[in-house]
Amino acid sequence: MSEHKQWLEVYPKEIPAALEYSRELVQQYLVDAKEKYPEKIAVHFMGKEITFKKLYEEALSFAGYLQGIGITKGDRIAIMLPNTPQGVISYFGILMAGGIVVQTNPLYTERELEYQMKDSGAKAIITLDILYPRVSNVMPHTELQHIIVTAIKDYLPFPKNLAYPFIQKKQYGIVVKVQHEGNTHLFSEIIKMKPKKLINFDINPEEDLALLQYTGGTTGSPKGVMLTHKNLIANTTMSQTWLYKCKPGEESILGILPFFHVYGMTSVMILSIKMACKMILMPKFDALNTLKTIQKQRPTLFPGAPTIYIGLLNHPDLKKYNLSSIKACISGSAALPVEVQQKFEEVTGGKLVEGYGLSEASPVTHANFVWDIERVKGSIGVPYPDTDAKIISIETGESMPAGEIGEIVIKGPQIMKGYWNRPEDTAETLKDGWLYTGDLGYMDERGYFYVVDRKKDMIIAGGYNIYPREIEEVLYEHPEVKEVVVAGVPDQYRGETVKAYIVLKEGSTVTKEELNQFARKYLAAYKAPRLYEFRKELPKTAVGKILRRNLVEEEMKKLEEDHQKQA
Repeated sequence: MSEHKQWLEVYPKEIPAALEYSRELVQQYLVDAKEKYPEKIAVHFMGKEITFKKLYEEALSFAGYLQGIGITKGDRIAIMLPNTPQGVISYFGILMAGGIVVQTNPLYTERELEYQMKDSGAKAIITLDILYPRVSNVMPHTELQHIIVTAIKDYLPFPKNLAYPFIQKKQYGIVVKVQHEGNTHLFSEIIKMKPKKLINFDINPEEDLALLQYTGGTTGSPKGVMLTHKNLIANTTMSQTWLYKCKPGEESILGILPFFHVYGMTSVMILSIKMACKMILMPKFDALNTLKTIQKQRPTLFPGAPTIYIGLLNHPDLKKYNLSSIKACISGSAALPVEVQQKFEEVTGGKLVEGYGLSEASPVTHANFVWDIERVKGSIGVPYPDTDAKIISIETGESMPAGEIGEIVIKGPQIMKGYWNRPEDTAETLKDGWLYTGDLGYMDERGYFYVVDRKKDMIIAGGYNIYPREIEEVLYEHPEVKEVVVAGVPDQYRGETVKAYIVLKEGSTVTKEELNQFARKYLAAYKAPRLYEFRKELPKTAVGKILRRNLVEEEMKKLEEDHQKQA
């Protein structure tokens, strides 16, 4: 540990420097909530409500079914769902069955899904009816043996459940009918079944995995972050401690952050179960629908990303809605603009602070204090309890003094076990228990940390991590593309947006629109470039390496010139 954790001197008295962590499995949180608050509402979903007792019973039925089809300790099971009750039930059911959860983005194309299923070796997947064709096409190329299918309507109240298929057909143009037979299973049939007595496996919370969370870098393909039960228990305990004014059994959390994103999974789903909060689930972010939901459901906690808060603040009907129930919001996934923080606090009367984390840390490592402590503008805050952090020189690896920029490295009980089947990548990222984040920043005299840039070229757009090389590889497959480099450029709404710089083959007449159509065939919509620029050549080093950073600097200079003209 660092010789002196100066940030502990600014901790409020309510937050201890060190915590005690229960040596239990993540699913125990649901057992405890069911015992203590059986009739309390656990999940609210578009008018449908489920108690903790019911949630536990359905997770138990699901776990028994999984064991019945051959799922055993350590098997990977994928969840490819938006935020729905089925996602929560599946998550805890998989853990109860002894499995490992593989969170999968429902926006994935077949190419992306196939890669993740192959890499994880998942044996089964839970998905929506409208995604069934996509999963079926991928299945023969993977180790998938079972597809469990659910539908949004399965957890809608009457009469919404009857109307939804018509809305779905209008919206997506398809209605998929699936039979409960062979290796295709209907979720709605599974949870009706009487729970079977589970085989109890000996699972070590410190060593055995609860989750494979896929992330990536600028080199190579996405990697599976191995998170143990202890990692998730530790981070959830830290988050609850940070929110010391919030009372178990009395709060409600707005669940807009997707659960396939590690921040949503920990700070909404697991924290809600641990604190016996009501989870108000929303399958996607829509500003008007969110304003209506806040006014009607009165959530007290609202973890989010800057794009969500910006979307609400810029809605023309904002003043018509009462958002005063909100006590606390911790913003993650991207930098939180100060003006957004201030305006959101004015509108709600609650507190909005910026935090920091990464998939490899379950994910939160730093946050600003929510209450009673002065605000530090532009800072990601201070390390969580039991979390050590320092700035090291990217040249020498030595610790840097306050104010000096270097790489942020972190140590703590929430840090991953490593990358799935990637010992070399693990050794490069984890050194002597320290996680090398790849983010450049500095620490001030009091122990507040600041992120200034990324060592790697990962793009964070709208809270999503996007990896340029993956997009470049797709665009290189277009027969008319000679050279391509992808970079994140500043964007007022998304923080960054994806821009592709293209050198076409001689004589080519391909258009931006054609390239965009091609990219969207192979990439999820949020990864596809929003901007295209054709160039005769790209900036390169003497050995031919494309200088991505030069292009980003050009964009920054253009932006600065535009601001000066407007001023």
